[in-house]
Amino acid sequence: MTTGQVQVEVVETSTLGDRSYLAHDGRVAVVIDPQRDIDRMLALAGRLGVRITHVAETHLHNDYVSGGLALARLTGARYLVAAGDRVGFDRVAVADGDEVVVSPSLRLVVVGTPGHTFTHLSFVLAGPDGPVGVFTGGSLLFGTTGRTDLLGADQAHTLAGRQHASVRRLADALPGGAWVWPTHGFGSFCSATQADAAASTIGRERSVNPALRLERDDFVAEVLAGLDAYPAYYAHMGARNAAGAGPVDLTPVRRAAPAELGARLAAGEWVVDLRSRAAYTQCHLAGTISLGLDGPMATWLGWLAPWGAPITLLADTEADLAQAQRELARIGIDRPAAAATGSPVRWAGGEAGRLAALPAATFAELAAARVGTPPRGLPPAQVVLDVRLGGEWAAGHVDGAVHVPLPELAGRVGEVPAGVVWVYCGSGYRAAIAAGLLARAGRTVVHLDDGVGGAAAAGLVVRGGVVRGG
Repeated sequence: MTTGQVQVEVVETSTLGDRSYLAHDGRVAVVIDPQRDIDRMLALAGRLGVRITHVAETHLHNDYVSGGLALARLTGARYLVAAGDRVGFDRVAVADGDEVVVSPSLRLVVVGTPGHTFTHLSFVLAGPDGPVGVFTGGSLLFGTTGRTDLLGADQAHTLAGRQHASVRRLADALPGGAWVWPTHGFGSFCSATQADAAASTIGRERSVNPALRLERDDFVAEVLAGLDAYPAYYAHMGARNAAGAGPVDLTPVRRAAPAELGARLAAGEWVVDLRSRAAYTQCHLAGTISLGLDGPMATWLGWLAPWGAPITLLADTEADLAQAQRELARIGIDRPAAAATGSPVRWAGGEAGRLAALPAATFAELAAARVGTPPRGLPPAQVVLDVRLGGEWAAGHVDGAVHVPLPELAGRVGEVPAGVVWVYCGSGYRAAIAAGLLARAGRTVVHLDDGVGGAAAAGLVVRGGVVRGG
C-alpha cells in the first residue's frame, strides 16, 4: 500500500488471524507487531532494500510470542514498547503524545488507546503531508474492536468502557481517509468479533463500527454479551512477551521410529496427525489426534494439549513438518518432542493392528439415519454431539444434540451419553479433532465432515436460532 512517500507492507499470519506491518520510505523502515518468525520480516526488508531502524509493539500480545525483541536486537533497531508495561529487557519506553522520527519523511505519533489492555498503544503513521493511517493493534479493528476480557473477567467491563473511549479518540483525531491497520480481527480470538472487510479507513469505521455507532453503555453491554471462550495458551503469552522471547529455533525435530511412536501413544502423549482430516478418517495410527495443516492447527493444539506436554508430529512431508514447527513456535511451543514423515502404515511399522479408520458422513446422512436405516452401512446415530463454542451453540444447533465445547471435551468424555457418537462442528475441522479424542477414549464415532449451515436444508430440526458455519 503506497501513501505518498510512505509505503506499508502487510505480513499475514492467517493461521493465527493476525497481521504485522512494515512501513518504509524506500530507505528505512519500522516494523509493527512482528510475529516470532522474524525471518519473514528480514526477507521482506531485503527484497525492498530498506533497513529496519525501529520496531514497535502496540501491546504485550496474548495470542502469540512476539518476535519484536529478537528483531530489534538482530537489526540494532530501537524497540518501542509502552512505558506502562513492566518488562524484563531494555526498550525505548513510549507513551501517549510521544513522537518518534523514523526519517525526514516518516514518523510515528503514539496514542494511548487502553481497552484491549490497560497500556495499549496505537501508532499514527505520518508522512510529509500529515497522518496517512494508524496501526491499531487490538483497539480499533475492521468493523469491531479487540476483546476486553483477556486480563480477567473482573477487568472486562472497565476495559470495555476504555475501549469505547479509545476508538472514539482515534476517530476524532484522524481524517476520514486515514487507513486503519489492525493486528487482530482476521480469525484471532483476541478480537470481539471478526473483521468485516479486507481493508478499512477511519471514515468507513465511523459508519460501521459499533464503538462509533453505539453509546458507551450499549457498546459495553454488546461487547460483554458477545465474548466467548479463548485459547488456554493465551495464559502463557503475556508473561513470555513481558520477559522477552529469544530467537526462534526452527532446526529439524528429532525423528521417531515406529516403536517410539507406539510408546508415546501408550503413555497417553499427544501424537498429532497433520494430514488432512479426509486422509485421517480413511486411515491413521490409532490413538493419534487429527489437527490438519489445512486449518488453525496451532491454535487448537495450543488450546487442547496440556501446556508443556511433549508433542509429536506426523506429516506427509518434511515441508509439512517445517510448516507445523513454524506455526507452533509462534505460540511458544518451541521444540516438539519428536516427528515422523510418511504414511500411517510406515508409522505403525507395518502392524495392521495399530491402524484405525473413522466413518465420515454428511448432515443429509445424519437426517436419514435418524428416520430409518443409516445409509452406506453407517452405524446408528445414537448420540449427536456438538463441539462448537457456547455462542455458536446458542445461535442455533441440531435438535436433540448434546453440547460439549471442544476445549472441554477431553475432561468431559465421561459425560457423553453411551452409544455411537456422531460429532459435528461448524465445518468439520473441529469435529475431526473431537472424533480422535473420543476414539482414543474408546468410543465409536462418526465424523460429520460437513458445513453445519446446511443442517436445516438436510431436513434436521434446528433449535435456538439460525445455525452458522465456521
